[in-house]
Amino acid sequence: MGLYEKWLEATKEEDKRKRYWTYVEKEGGRDEIRNLLAETIRSHYDRLERIAEDVARLGYKVAAEILSEAMPQTSKGRSGDLGEILATELVEEEIGLRVPVRRLRYKDGRNMAMRGDDFIGAGYDEDDDKLWLLKGEAKSNKALGKATVTSARKVLDRDNGRCTPDSLLFVANRLLESNDPDDNELGRSLRDEVGLKSLRSDRIDHMLFTVSGNGPHASLKEDLDATGTNRDHYVVNIHVEDHQEFIAEMYKEAEDLGDD
Repeated sequence: MGLYEKWLEATKEEDKRKRYWTYVEKEGGRDEIRNLLAETIRSHYDRLERIAEDVARLGYKVAAEILSEAMPQTSKGRSGDLGEILATELVEEEIGLRVPVRRLRYKDGRNMAMRGDDFIGAGYDEDDDKLWLLKGEAKSNKALGKATVTSARKVLDRDNGRCTPDSLLFVANRLLESNDPDDNELGRSLRDEVGLKSLRSDRIDHMLFTVSGNGPHASLKEDLDATGTNRDHYVVNIHVEDHQEFIAEMYKEAEDLGDD
């Protein structure tokens, strides 16, 4: 059972190529996934095996200090990062595409936001074995409103709805540096796409992903209704009532590696 299934109750509406998914916490769900989510957060900033090596060499306290240096310390930075983390996990758990690069590992500074697409899902169509992409924008707000939704949609629509070339090239190059042949194959496909721009719009899905303290604002459904039908659209909201407290709580858990 995955993170979402353990933690949240889902309501899913579907109309042709448009999907509107809303989530609320199950009773006791947060306690059920507390350790799992803390580990998941860590894994987006560094490889878990590398963290384990730090613990073995230096002990829990020093290893925790090293990990903390990669994590944002501001509430705004943590909120934005957690939105991307949860979006990435949703794509892999619920849609079945890979988000093949954990891009938070490559930030210029722990409190700085990264440029480019928030997350890119990638895979191959099982029918014809051709490339399929998902372009995603993640927002995390105590109070979600129309301005945020409108801004996110503008980002999804730019570059004619395609993944931005710099974002796609970043993912491609990281995959080509891997020792995994499957990563190399996908990286080559993504790098080719940067140059060829051959994918039709119906093979580039869009996801507008939100986490908020006020639940799904009416503008989310209005935004989805206004989109076209030339691609799959996902509009998602996770309602976490104590939004800011939840983020602070989970980062505290993530930074705590235990004791000697």
